Amino acid sequence: MRHQKLKRKVPTLGEAPGALIPIGEAKQREVSVTLFEYDAEHLEETVFVDLEQAMAHQPGDGVLWLNVYGLHDAAAMKLIGERFGLHPLVMEDILNARQRPKVEDYGDYLFIASRVFDYPPQGGRLQSDQVYLVLANRFVLSFQERPTGVFEAIRERLRHKRGLIRGKGGDYLAYSLLDAVVDDYLAVLTQFNEKVETVDGRLLQGGDNSVLRQIQRLKRDCLKLRRALLPLREMLLSLNRSERDFFSPETLIYLRDAYDHTVHVLESLEMSREMVGDMLDLYLSTQSHRLNLQMRKLTVLTMIFMPLTLIAGIYGMNFENMPELKWHYGYHAVLAGMAALTLGMGWLFWKRRWI
Repeated sequence: MRHQKLKRKVPTLGEAPGALIPIGEAKQREVSVTLFEYDAEHLEETVFVDLEQAMAHQPGDGVLWLNVYGLHDAAAMKLIGERFGLHPLVMEDILNARQRPKVEDYGDYLFIASRVFDYPPQGGRLQSDQVYLVLANRFVLSFQERPTGVFEAIRERLRHKRGLIRGKGGDYLAYSLLDAVVDDYLAVLTQFNEKVETVDGRLLQGGDNSVLRQIQRLKRDCLKLRRALLPLREMLLSLNRSERDFFSPETLIYLRDAYDHTVHVLESLEMSREMVGDMLDLYLSTQSHRLNLQMRKLTVLTMIFMPLTLIAGIYGMNFENMPELKWHYGYHAVLAGMAALTLGMGWLFWKRRWI
């Protein structure tokens, strides 16, 4: 087939639609499954030992939340998809760790793709993880590449019966998961702004060439966040304007609030983006200013030594008819004149703040 080299980067290139081929780095190879079954009065949390036990489990009444860690096992994903009746295109997207945020209506359920970001505690580059949600009438499925802690606060609210989540349906749970994703962007943006302020301080103190690499890294991080937030905003707007009844009118009010938070995060990111762009302009201007200062110093030195070189060149000529050569104090007089000329020109340049 054509584009053999590109096939290594995009394994699904040329494959049939719905082909279950993992794309991206395997951040957790073993599939881990947990299940929350709850209503207003009861909660049952189950951590399955293996996938076979999870598929053999018979759920009861109430809302079901099945969370899956590890998206690189095509066979396991296919088994889960068949159990819940998911479309092959949905499973294909779940195995793709480079999916852009979106929402798709499959009639009986909604498929929602999103991304979360984080900076490693020990420092380093911005990391991203794919998060998928499936919202149906009685159950919510969430798929993550690895445990990130994004949904841990929701689990605690379920366990301790805090908030409204235990008394609401699956649509409110799906909203809570989306809201947790949006709140996570607020935390990441705070970390990003701290890095911007740190680099900005180094820039104003006269940073070295490593500052330029840090600015370029901030630009790439800003671009990654923006490429995820823009479709996330459109996705939440689409959910708010949807004519389907996946979300009740009471939950739509909260969903609009999540949309407002997304707009706020995006506006803050745009301000940070402009600041990073200004930092790059300031860095280039600073480097140009430093070059001008160095060139000015070299010019001053050249102007000081140019007349001295001229004098030395004149008296270095081998002409006999040069009266000064036979003067007893001629050598001392020339040195004194050269010293006076040097001091005079140095004073003049200092007075004009050139040195």
